[in-house]
Amino acid sequence: MSAVKSPDMNVMIRAAEKAARTLIRDFGEVEQLQVSRKGPGDFVSAADKQAEKTIFEELQKARPDYSFLMEESGTVEGKSKDHVWIIDPLDGTTNFLHGIPHWAISIALQVRGQVEIGLVYDPVKDEMFTAERNGGAFMKRKRLRVSGRDAPDMAMVATGAPKRTARTQRVFNAEYAAIQAVGPSMRRFGAAALDLAYVAAGRCEAFWERDLAPWDIAAGMLIVKEAGGFISDIDDDRNNVLETGNIVAGNERLFVDVKKALRALQA
Repeated sequence: MSAVKSPDMNVMIRAAEKAARTLIRDFGEVEQLQVSRKGPGDFVSAADKQAEKTIFEELQKARPDYSFLMEESGTVEGKSKDHVWIIDPLDGTTNFLHGIPHWAISIALQVRGQVEIGLVYDPVKDEMFTAERNGGAFMKRKRLRVSGRDAPDMAMVATGAPKRTARTQRVFNAEYAAIQAVGPSMRRFGAAALDLAYVAAGRCEAFWERDLAPWDIAAGMLIVKEAGGFISDIDDDRNNVLETGNIVAGNERLFVDVKKALRALQA
């Protein structure tokens, strides 16, 4: 295992860092907009789209044949359907909107259906989490490993609430209560990509959430796996997590405990 980066990873890093500079500038502006009557919603939407445009242009310039799957612009097909950039230019938009310094850029490269490279970058804290398949996971030059904590009462479990409907709220409330019985220290940070990066870094022992999009989790999933963690669909191990968006992740012990508690609700 080494921190030597592939050419594709270096391309991703440059794109993320360039987009981050404008997002940091806009984040400073959005804090000033909190006092306005209209509010900063439209401003943040524009910042999100500009960041995506920057990432798209940088990646396309370096790899003109690759395809794209993006949060704002959807699918852009290149000559190569086997190589797909999966991009979330601003994960944690609500935090950004409220001036809370916890949001990230997420970029993954999927090759022939398999995520090969992942990057999650928190510009405010200047923490860049990266992984390449079979190459390990890193934060800058530090090797990442999931937490060794295996006592549920010492575990920290992160989650996120799905878009609110009567059904999803019932499911979430039941799952939240079930996981509280497993690990009482619960957190909802509001940025799934960073939740997964934090599992990889050993800051949280587990994470679960439903109804996520591929760009929310593609990079983070690989980073967790390369840090020695485990990933599966909440409901069925045979399901493709990128397709269902229902994810549970964690270190060896808490991954099992959280998944077992969630699936017990289906019995």
